[in-house]
Amino acid sequence: MKKLTLSREYLAAFALQMAFLIHAGINMADGIHLLAEDEKNTKVKKLLENIAGQMDDGVPLSDAMRSCGGFPEYVINMTITGETTGRIETAFQAMAEHYETQRQFNQRIRSAVMYPVVLMMLMLIIIGILLIKVIPIFESVYRQLGGKLEGMGAGLFKLGQALNSALPTIGIIAVILLVVGMIIWYSAAFRYHLVRGYKRVFGEYGITKKVGMARFASALSMGMLSGLPIEEAMRMAMNFHEESPGIKQRYEECLQKLESGNPLADALNESKIFSPLYCRMLAIGVKSGAGDSVMSEIAKRLETDAMQAIDETVARIEPTIVIFTSVIVGVILLAVMLPLLNIMSTIA
Repeated sequence: MKKLTLSREYLAAFALQMAFLIHAGINMADGIHLLAEDEKNTKVKKLLENIAGQMDDGVPLSDAMRSCGGFPEYVINMTITGETTGRIETAFQAMAEHYETQRQFNQRIRSAVMYPVVLMMLMLIIIGILLIKVIPIFESVYRQLGGKLEGMGAGLFKLGQALNSALPTIGIIAVILLVVGMIIWYSAAFRYHLVRGYKRVFGEYGITKKVGMARFASALSMGMLSGLPIEEAMRMAMNFHEESPGIKQRYEECLQKLESGNPLADALNESKIFSPLYCRMLAIGVKSGAGDSVMSEIAKRLETDAMQAIDETVARIEPTIVIFTSVIVGVILLAVMLPLLNIMSTIA
């Protein structure tokens, strides 16, 4: 039987609902019972009922979550920390904010990838129709007028004929690409390995680096707000952006400095994880006893920077594709229209 794994979207909703229930003064076991009653998914409902049943017998929430499965290890560890420090509500609030941020990132990245791909496909379809269907019409007109396509027009006509002959092959390739796209879209495991491989190569550059740093900062902030020891919060945050060998090495170097007794701000600065400005902000926050709040603010700024970088990239790609398509279409039409105008003027 396949083990149930809860999605990030559900974990965000679960953490937020638990924070609300605890804030309202509802016992956690009763809160889990309420969530189970409202749950539509039968597998998740059974999971929640099992957790609530164990809690009714006096088992702590974290132990019940680990026993029943479905929850990631770091969520369980955060719950343990909240139970130990008496900051369980804060822990769930931090988890809810973190998972909501990840959801927004995933949605923004998905949109940023899909829009240019759809636009590019439309561009190729338009150019293909011009080459395969429109140019042969002009070639027929030329023959009726006693002329023929020459130069670029003739080359485009031959290209259109070649594409027309290769339509079955193009169709097969298109179907294969469509199937691969559907697998990437619907298979979380395949998508995870694909993204992981991409991060290994490009994890230290551009948008990928900014998104990874924002996720790392969000996870580190989540751990600090929940009362985790700095070293433990660092270990947990490392899991969110460890695919790139260079970035992973910096994280490990930072963790070693923390374990050697260095302050968090100094360790992050010397490891070149955060900018000197953010490290100074964090150092002041730690000295004033507001390190977790400052870390949360740094995470929000990095998230804003990453989302802005994604939007700017999409804003550059869109006009580039439109301009490129317009130029190609214009060249194709001019290549067949100008000779026709010359013939018409000669006849006149």
